[in-house]
Amino acid sequence: MTLRICITTLEFPPDVGGVGESVHRISQMLIKLGFEVHVAVFRAVFRDEKADAEAGIFRRASCQTATVDGVTVHRLKAAVRSPQAKEQDYLCDLYDQLAALHAQYRFDLLHAFFINEMGFLTTLLAQENNLPVINSIRGADLQKHLFSPQQLSQISWTLTNSDWVTFVSQDLMHRARVLVPSIGTKSSAFWNSIAPIDFETLPQPALVERLRGTVIGSSGNFRDKKGLEYLLDACKMLKAQADITLLLVGDVVDKERAYWDQELAASGLGDRLVITGKVSRAEALSYLPHMDIFAIPSIHDGCPNTLLEAMLAARAIIGTPVDAIGEILTHEADALLVPPASGEALAAAIARLVDAPDLRQRLGLAARQTVLRDLAPDVEQQNWQKVYQMVLSRSQLAAVAS
Repeated sequence: MTLRICITTLEFPPDVGGVGESVHRISQMLIKLGFEVHVAVFRAVFRDEKADAEAGIFRRASCQTATVDGVTVHRLKAAVRSPQAKEQDYLCDLYDQLAALHAQYRFDLLHAFFINEMGFLTTLLAQENNLPVINSIRGADLQKHLFSPQQLSQISWTLTNSDWVTFVSQDLMHRARVLVPSIGTKSSAFWNSIAPIDFETLPQPALVERLRGTVIGSSGNFRDKKGLEYLLDACKMLKAQADITLLLVGDVVDKERAYWDQELAASGLGDRLVITGKVSRAEALSYLPHMDIFAIPSIHDGCPNTLLEAMLAARAIIGTPVDAIGEILTHEADALLVPPASGEALAAAIARLVDAPDLRQRLGLAARQTVLRDLAPDVEQQNWQKVYQMVLSRSQLAAVAS
């Protein structure tokens, strides 16, 4: 009998974001392992709903279902019924839609990506229907949201009532075990994976003609955790002594735009700062071969896909020893690691690589070997297979015992 699972997530391609990319990759692994995979996609931050309500635009709840790469994808939207609607109105609506999906498809296991509202709704549904549930922590859900008094109790309850919890770094798992010690016997940490990429087949990116000198690049959705201000500080320190361009592939998040506009202006980099804005993943990848140095100066960052992509492109990487970045990379072997929140340390590492093309090449080739060996899809698939077998076996034993 084919077991039917439902993954809940805040994004799924074509949505742009690391969580969506990971869920797509993992869903394909689970299909190869013989599961029927459903993905329920919904947002638990209701900016659009609140804006519509204030504008007097009301709508019923909706669920759009389609098949994407063998996955049955359900995109859920909460109803907009009142200008005075609160978070719990929307969350209750989404929970009812999840329950309706289970009533229709009779899932054998639920799996939530992101521990906050996503994990809470999924785990509540699992508990009420006696289903096994896995929660996967990706980063910001435990690095930032636990500092919200409103969310901490939900996070703790969800961790406590999970059948298994996975993490993308040992640091994240340690924090969760401090919060809820009982998950020590039902949790594991393993990294994301990435398939090889043929960079030579990618088209030349649009802004490549603006790149001059040694190109220091970074990519992603730039926000508080990324440490971008320290990279700006480092490049500001170096611009008078080195011929450099700072290339940012992506854009800053909208809610922090005023802050980043201020920081970018204060950097004084002028035309030596190139920002692509939001681009497709293919275009983002096409910029990597044009970077001499890839900088990822995160304050905290889970297991960022952009790091793995830069490793595949054999870029010389400067990172910080936080979360999976510090677990994957080895200082002086396949990267240079510097303390977080230090523009001075970043500047020193960048200056060293600017003056040492042979070192850049050695570190880049070593990084590529590391990612091909330790972060291959087969490795991650074996980890998921172990987790699913363990959770399903425990569930079956519990059912027999009861």
